[in-house]
Amino acid sequence: MRSLIVKRAFDLFFAAIGLLFLLPLFLVISICISLDSAGPVFFRQERVGRYGRIFRIHKFRTMRDGADKTGVLLTRSGDDRITRTGRFLRRYKLDELPQLFDVVRGEMSLVGARPEVPKYVEYYPAQIKTVILALRPGITDPASIIYKREEELLAASSDPERDYIEKVLPQKLKHYEEYARQRTLWCDVVLILRTLKAIVV
Repeated sequence: MRSLIVKRAFDLFFAAIGLLFLLPLFLVISICISLDSAGPVFFRQERVGRYGRIFRIHKFRTMRDGADKTGVLLTRSGDDRITRTGRFLRRYKLDELPQLFDVVRGEMSLVGARPEVPKYVEYYPAQIKTVILALRPGITDPASIIYKREEELLAASSDPERDYIEKVLPQKLKHYEEYARQRTLWCDVVLILRTLKAIVV
């Protein structure tokens, strides 16, 4: 329990600091999105959070408005639903920055298993699901670093959704479970630094 309180304090402090310093960048990104295509600046989608609670995640919109209602839920490299600004934002993971608001709100953590849509959570084995959903989902985690080119991987598939469910998701779940069982505050710091490095390289 104490470790969870410390983790929450860590998340809240650095998410708030991050939002404060990133506000000018948020403004620039918002203007670029608005000029590039019609629709809202932010994209919200239902995800499964701690204890299976449904929440709405926040991202900068990278697709044409309403594009998430057409085609599969997964996004592949070269997807024609992605806008010009969206391609840049996704390349450098800038579309994920609004999730700092979700961290402040208590729906997410800076580090933790990435929150999935309810459809794919149904494929979690029961025992692993209990371990993973005992913690708040995160903006980054080991699997996010390993699969940073996931969109390119799925682009080469003839059936991306099947390959995601049968090949990618099981591997992600192994990393999610390992993190959940072995997490420490120092581990979170290292993963944040590794994530920043992975984005730049």
